[in-house]
Amino acid sequence: MSTPATTERMTRLLSLVPYLTARPEGVPLAEVARDFGVPERQLRRDLELLWMCGLPGYGPGDLIDLSFEGDRVRVTFTAGMVRPLRLTTDEAVALLVALRTLLDLPGLAEQDAVSRALAKVSAAAGHAAERVTPVALSVDAREQALAVVREGLERGRALHLHYYVPTRDERTERTVDPMRLHLVDGRWYLEAWSREVAGVRLFRLDRIDDVEVLDEPAAPPPQAAPRDIASGVYQPPPDAPVVRLRLARTARWVAEYYPVEDVREVDDPPGGLAVALRTADLAWARRLVSSLGGAAAVDEPAELAAAVAADARAALARYGPGDAGA
Repeated sequence: MSTPATTERMTRLLSLVPYLTARPEGVPLAEVARDFGVPERQLRRDLELLWMCGLPGYGPGDLIDLSFEGDRVRVTFTAGMVRPLRLTTDEAVALLVALRTLLDLPGLAEQDAVSRALAKVSAAAGHAAERVTPVALSVDAREQALAVVREGLERGRALHLHYYVPTRDERTERTVDPMRLHLVDGRWYLEAWSREVAGVRLFRLDRIDDVEVLDEPAAPPPQAAPRDIASGVYQPPPDAPVVRLRLARTARWVAEYYPVEDVREVDDPPGGLAVALRTADLAWARRLVSSLGGAAAVDEPAELAAAVAADARAALARYGPGDAGA
């Protein structure tokens, strides 16, 4: 698993104690991890580090103390870390721009909450808020796609997309009935009913090569239920095949980057992980394992293991006898 940047972790550690102090009844670990945008395993490591932080003397009565009750955590001694961090000017400006952009979303369900947050951040930012007015966002292909998609949503019209699918390395054409826009981790996604596959799909706007608004109305069928993306954008179907991999130490980051169902420490390879993940596209899993350059081995399914082995043999066959040791 990749080590988080020192500055990011320090910021998180400095914010954790005031966050927990404001919730004296305790908070579920899963909720804390979600609020701070980190996996629960990383949060536990952060809390273990906080136990070793405190006031000079560093005795039992000087260090930050935490209490765990079931799946909840609360702080019992703050060592004086009770004031939350202040936003820097750049952070305040970036947050204000993001909130104002979010308010422009058609059909935003939490518009009142976003408006209240914008007012509070503007008041806290003070003079920094004045810098937001002249901010100009460059209009690139993604912004143009966003403008067209918004038009389709506002007018209630179907859209025709030219969309790149990276897992298959191909460009496709889709006619969709737009439903909602999402902004997740700085990326825009269109949630729409795809007529070609008769299902709800998420389309990343930076993968849309071309989009046009059609004259026909958008008409998602009754079964086109909005997806709950609280647990992540990528949600494989429950009946998708399970892929079991053994990762070397250098590939442990895979367990953090992709949604996995099971993670276990293993001795073979030393310092490695055994992970299980679901995917409906074994071709994607094949490319993932091949890209890791020997730092991953496939345990299941057998056909995936055979395909990866065939790829490795084909790659070796491209080298002549004199190149084998190069």
